[in-house]
Amino acid sequence: MKLKGLFAAVAVLSVGLSGCNDSSSDSNDDKTPSAAQTLDTVPHEGTFLPYSVLRGDLVDGKTQQAFEVRNGGYGSAMTAHPTEATQFYALTDRGPNATFTGDYGKGKKFPTPDYTPRIGLFEVQEDGTVVQLETILLKDRDGNPISGLPNSSALGGTGETPYNADGSPVLVNPELPYDETTNPIKLDDYGLDGEGLAALSDGTFWVSDEYGPHMVHYNAEGVEIDRINAFANDARSVIKLPAEFANRRANRGMEGLAITPDEKTLVGIMQSTIYNPSSAVKNLNVTRIVTVNLETGAIGQYLYQQEKNQNSNSEIVAISNTEFLVLERDGAFLNGGPKGPDAVTPDAQKTVYRIDLTSGTNLESLGGTDVLTQDADLGLLVNGQTIEQVVLNDGWEGLSEAGVLPVEKSLVVDMVAEVQYPHDKMEGLWLIDDERLGVLNDDDFATWSTGGELEQKMLDVNTIDGNRLYIVKGLDLMSHK
Repeated sequence: MKLKGLFAAVAVLSVGLSGCNDSSSDSNDDKTPSAAQTLDTVPHEGTFLPYSVLRGDLVDGKTQQAFEVRNGGYGSAMTAHPTEATQFYALTDRGPNATFTGDYGKGKKFPTPDYTPRIGLFEVQEDGTVVQLETILLKDRDGNPISGLPNSSALGGTGETPYNADGSPVLVNPELPYDETTNPIKLDDYGLDGEGLAALSDGTFWVSDEYGPHMVHYNAEGVEIDRINAFANDARSVIKLPAEFANRRANRGMEGLAITPDEKTLVGIMQSTIYNPSSAVKNLNVTRIVTVNLETGAIGQYLYQQEKNQNSNSEIVAISNTEFLVLERDGAFLNGGPKGPDAVTPDAQKTVYRIDLTSGTNLESLGGTDVLTQDADLGLLVNGQTIEQVVLNDGWEGLSEAGVLPVEKSLVVDMVAEVQYPHDKMEGLWLIDDERLGVLNDDDFATWSTGGELEQKMLDVNTIDGNRLYIVKGLDLMSHK
């Protein structure tokens, strides 16, 4: 597969954002605001994206009042439109859901189980508001809309049972009772829990997800073209991820996805420590970055060291072919969120770092020694231990002693310090120009749950969570090379 570069698109964006360092000037004869002037009208405290209501008949488990499940949900990832400087794409995940254990085991409640994951095209207006221009429903290779229901176990299933809002299982035929053979629980091998998004200059998209993880290529109409995953028996996937990526922790799969400016290489980042070889390594701060050359199929792997154990890397954006912005966050609400005043977290972390892959060790380049070996299922081993086991038992020093180093990182912006960021999930990054960065939260379709009971997702006692775009200015974002 050969893809065109983004250099022409970058040139167009540079022209569209000319005069960015002096947003108060207006050199246009017709007094039409420049892209930079339009973007600078977004309030410092952010602007909410529009939403529709998916359903409003459910009873809030806390208030016992009806509440809205909103669409919304466009904060799982965002990326720049390749040529339109005031536009961005944003991605939903699998749809509204809540952790629940029912008669058929652990799983999720899906109040809208027929929800189709989608990409939205949004535009910032001259008054600083945001409008949605387009909705692209994601579809399988035959053009049928997919769902957000889990995959089967052989193709990345998380083992979660999908339930309806009333706690009954989601079945192949909802009109008939459950039968393991004739009317089983409904799964979807094309189902996607999308978390990473890259928009290409040819109008197509790559999306990564938390299930497989899968990296899926969609055309401009949202129809699947290709996919990449770690499952040897999946005939849909020609290029394969290293097998250890199938050991991802459920619901913490490939949260971020970028494409390099030459559009030759996909770069994905896992949300948290993978279960390699088991959940015994859960409480760590090591995540993995994978690179996939789309022309040759060559794979690279790098390590990222988080600030806290079990943090989340929720986005990655390319600056150059080796430099990236990486979003790192915890799951805390600054003002308590739906957990109330007792959950106020003044030290909540919502940060963006710059990294350069050349500063870290490519795991795929190592092996063939007494200390460093490659295992077909577990990847690079250090003295017979996985990367995660080494960090668990010997700390990062154990890797360093073996010559394995994470990528270096430097802080770009702390969103709590910058805007008193109130959301739990900071998940979207929009690289606008050399000094502006867009940030978007995932509002979870304005739903939350306590003890398996669905409720409205609140930021505080008065504010329902929603997708909110922030634009941070005055940053130093471009390549330092």
